Amino acid sequence: MIRIAQPADLDAIAALHTRARATYYRGRVPEQVYGGEAELARTREGWFRAIARATADGGVLCAEQDGELTGVAAFRSVDGETTLTQLHVDPDHWRRGTGAALHAACLDAWRRSGVDRVRLEVYEHNLRAQAFYAHHGWRPDPTVARSGSHLTLWLSVGPPAGEAAPPSRE
Repeated sequence: MIRIAQPADLDAIAALHTRARATYYRGRVPEQVYGGEAELARTREGWFRAIARATADGGVLCAEQDGELTGVAAFRSVDGETTLTQLHVDPDHWRRGTGAALHAACLDAWRRSGVDRVRLEVYEHNLRAQAFYAHHGWRPDPTVARSGSHLTLWLSVGPPAGEAAPPSRE
């Protein structure tokens, strides 16, 4: 089940985020970057702000199975640009459709809001995530410079499959 995140989800979201990040950062960056009390507090604060934001500016969606949080996604629109800021699946639930369900729910939200293009940044060594995004239509923009150790990807948000695009206003 995909649902809107609630303040009561905060601790579970922060813990899931930390577990997921550890899978691709471990051995590549110092542990304090993705683990430890200070980082968990920073992560928790970031998710607190994301959950509290007005839905007009973005959203946080949770995937839940049998009462357990299995994934989370967050997006935000600023100055007309929408960014998928986070999409994490608990490593114990990989390859079960959780990420695809969260991605589909984000697409639905973006379409309802009239968003036509979305960006994200993905860690250069997170090949699992890069394959997931490529499978879902995300593409690099060769005109955009790298953002440190992250790649910038873009997704054109069209109408749902089987529906025609609205007529052009040109």
